[in-house]
This record gives sequence, C-alpha cells and structure tokens, in this order.
Amino acid sequence: MKKNSDMGKHGWRALLAAVGLSACVPGDDGPPLDPQLMGQTSGTRALLQAVSVVDALTVWVSGHEGTFARTVDGGETWQPGVVPGAAALQFRDVHAVDTRTAYLLSAGPGEVSRIYKTTDAGQTWELQFQNEDPDAFFDCLDFWDGQRGMAFSDAVDGRLVVIRTENGGASWDRVPAIQLPEARNGEGGFAASGTCLVTYGSGYAWIGTGAGGAARVFRTTDWGLTWSVHQTPVVSGTGTSGITSLGFWNEARGIALGGELAELAGFTDNVATTADGGETWTVAGRPTFAGAIYGSSLVSDLPGVVVAVGPRGASVSVDHGAMWTALDSSSYWATGFAAPDAGWMVGPEGRIVKVRLY
Repeated sequence: MKKNSDMGKHGWRALLAAVGLSACVPGDDGPPLDPQLMGQTSGTRALLQAVSVVDALTVWVSGHEGTFARTVDGGETWQPGVVPGAAALQFRDVHAVDTRTAYLLSAGPGEVSRIYKTTDAGQTWELQFQNEDPDAFFDCLDFWDGQRGMAFSDAVDGRLVVIRTENGGASWDRVPAIQLPEARNGEGGFAASGTCLVTYGSGYAWIGTGAGGAARVFRTTDWGLTWSVHQTPVVSGTGTSGITSLGFWNEARGIALGGELAELAGFTDNVATTADGGETWTVAGRPTFAGAIYGSSLVSDLPGVVVAVGPRGASVSVDHGAMWTALDSSSYWATGFAAPDAGWMVGPEGRIVKVRLY
C-alpha cells in the first residue's frame, strides 16, 4: 500500500523550509514533494500497540496475544512471534536495544503486568519481573541504555509505583514510595503506546498521567531516585482523560499529548509543550484527527518535528506541536522514527505502515 497525502508540493516546501531543509525541495518544475506511507506485511493479525526503532533497518513492535515482531531490513520482511506461555498477554510496550536484545512489558492488573527480555532475537524470552501487587497495573517502560531502565504502575496507596534496574533487568527494585509525590485519587498512566514514560540523556525521565482529575507530568533528573510533579493543561477531569504520550528534544524542551480516550469524535486541548524541562506547560495546537492521541514520536534529524497517531488518524507538526498537518486517516496506536525517511506506525489487525516524510 502506498498513500500520498493531499498536502501538495507547496505545503511540504513550507514544512521543510521551516526546519531548514529547503535545499532538499525540488524546483517548481520538479516532482511533487509528498510524504509516502507504505503498508508492510507484519505476519500477524494482532493489535499492535508499541514500536521501538533501533535504526533505519532494525525495528521491534509488540501487541496483543503475546505478539512481537522484528525487522532487520527496514521492514521489507518482518519476523513475528508469540512469547511462549504469554498468548493471553497484551504487550503494550517494547524497548529494543539492538537487533538481538529487546524488552517487552505486558500491561494489566496484578500478575498480568510482567517484563520479558530476549538476547537472541526473540528465539527465547526470560521473565524478568512479575508484579505481585493485585492493585498495581504497569503501563510503560523505558531505558537510558542497555543496562539502566525503569517502568511504572498506576498509583497504589496514594503513590505511583516505579521500579528501576541498573543491570539490564537482572533485578528490578522499587523506588521508595516516599520519594514520589502524592498521587491523586485514581491517578495513573494510559498503556496506549508505551510512550507515557520517556528517558533522556543522563538520568532525566518523565511520566505522563491522567484519570485523577488532572493531567500531570512526574519528573526526575537523577535516574528515577527522586521526583517532582507538575500540572499540564492537557484535557483532564475524567477517568479516561489525560496524557498518553511524551517526547523530549532535550532536557528542557518537550511535548505532552493525550486527550479524552472515551470520546472518538471530539476535539480537545490534547497537546501541551514545555521549555523548562516539564515544570510549566502551555497549550499547543490540535492534531488534524478527532479523538485522543495514543502515541507520538519525535523525528530524528528534524528539530521540532513530531508525529502523533490515534484511532482516528495521524498528523505531523514541524514547529514543536504548534500547527499540524494530516498524514493519514487510518487507525494507529503507536509510531517511531529513526530518520525522516524511516518511520513506522502500527495499529489494529497487525497494521504496520512505513513513513517517509520527504
């Protein structure tokens, strides 16, 4: 499948000029410069909810029915699989280290929340963590590198549950609850795309929450040992609204996305940006599609460019979320980019679409 957007040559000329790529734009007599969306064969019909892009060739995805898939040739071929004994699990997050090493997080109540790791390209999987608290529900995980990472759960007894590893998952230790700010009643994350927790640089990380009457961002600068919390203007107030996805271009500039997950047709203030590391937030523009944003990805090599996806479509912004242009109207849960010409979006029925922005 190959789809061309209706943005047109002049719209994309303005887009690329805005990010300093005007030299890449052909002249008026040249061919139109349109984004390309190319359907790929995943080999599964499971709902895919997460993407982890290692580089332009190596990508891992994960989803329901214990499913994962991997490509090492840019999506020309995909190798799907099911983790043994995990066919009933929903792998709503995946983090890939390289072609052979990846982590999967299954989301759900109690012991359904688990972390698996492979070091042999998915041939075998080690169960590294299984939640024992019946009130916990893990949503997302992320890593700073191949050894240091974390995962988090909705609030239990008034605090988020955050676990850390410093040895590649050989052990996972809970951050003492007192080190986390108090949670609101019902507050937690949305396990939509595996991007409600993001890490950056040396020890920075952010968690986006909702469902507790406010859309908030928890922030750490010391590898998850201590945390602060900050409110955002992303729509909130119900048990199904708040932040689903985060992205940070550097330690200071970031974006929070989400919405009202129970409303498929409406438009809300579902994007906010920060310029001070997440301490203060400002309402940004709304993507072109209705309903909530489920996932997002910053685009490497294009400062300020971010792609957002949801059940009602996909949009791209080139100015840190101020303005948006439509990419597609199909349903997607997650997206990830290695480069402007190497991005992927995934969704229902095993959908994998490769994206070239120019």
